[in-house]
Amino acid sequence: MKAYVVVATKGRASVAGCVLRALQQQTCPAQHIVFVGSEPADVAGLDSHPLHSAGTVSVLLSEAGLTRQRNAGLERLATLTRGEDPAQWFVVFFDDDFRPAPDWLAHCRAALLDDPQLVGVGGTVLADGITGTPITESQAQDFIESRCPPMKHTWSGPRRDVPDLYGCNMAYRGTVASHERFDPALPFYGWLEDVDYSVKASRLGALRHIPECRGVHMGSSSGRTSGVRFGYSQIANPLYLIRKKTMPLPKGGLTLLRNMLSNSANTLLRNQSRDYTGRLRGNLMAIRDLFRGHCHPTRVTGIQ
Repeated sequence: MKAYVVVATKGRASVAGCVLRALQQQTCPAQHIVFVGSEPADVAGLDSHPLHSAGTVSVLLSEAGLTRQRNAGLERLATLTRGEDPAQWFVVFFDDDFRPAPDWLAHCRAALLDDPQLVGVGGTVLADGITGTPITESQAQDFIESRCPPMKHTWSGPRRDVPDLYGCNMAYRGTVASHERFDPALPFYGWLEDVDYSVKASRLGALRHIPECRGVHMGSSSGRTSGVRFGYSQIANPLYLIRKKTMPLPKGGLTLLRNMLSNSANTLLRNQSRDYTGRLRGNLMAIRDLFRGHCHPTRVTGIQ
């Protein structure tokens, strides 16, 4: 079974270069790796890598936005896998700031080979800098090599079927990836695009947490969308997915409430690790638009 990897990157070429080095260390090498940026600076240096010269790495440009960039990567895979049995290949989506353990692809491949009904795999997040202080490259290796104990995280624990997958490290069998695309109506950071995609994938088979697929989400702050834009998406995107029926109302409501409470509390506490004040402003803008009847994820494109 062939493994493919798609990495969308924006504003941090050096970080993307580091994930390529991590992918070189996989015990089950990827058949092909696709990097997708939105401008040449996003992927600077990747086209001079030996794997690019060898034809194992593609470097593409597309319209900015996580969903659009990932879709561009999937279109590239459609060309590379033409004529192949979609049940016999899979694609992994790694964030550019996710560092997989060297056996991530091997364990994913084994899980998919073991169960033909399995269409999606999510891994264990040993540490996640997205919720606090970003994690450095050396700290990530400490977690992967067990020099640091793993942090408590939702994506940990035993092997189990799950309703959706975490977008920083998720894999799909070709039976899904050959035709399913990410929703371009979720622009920029694409907040909750992983939930939307994986729920659609679950209609074709099982989604499973595989604890042996371990890695670290560093949570690099560079290259991310503005706090106000992200805050707007924190409200608009769940509401949109509830209407699409790819997010249950209770889960969507809890997501909205948790985001607003977190942004409010961190604003009052003057937490400067993230732009919580901007996020709260974006939350309130989305709620205002909701009462006016035109709250939609794409409206974030008009916000700076």
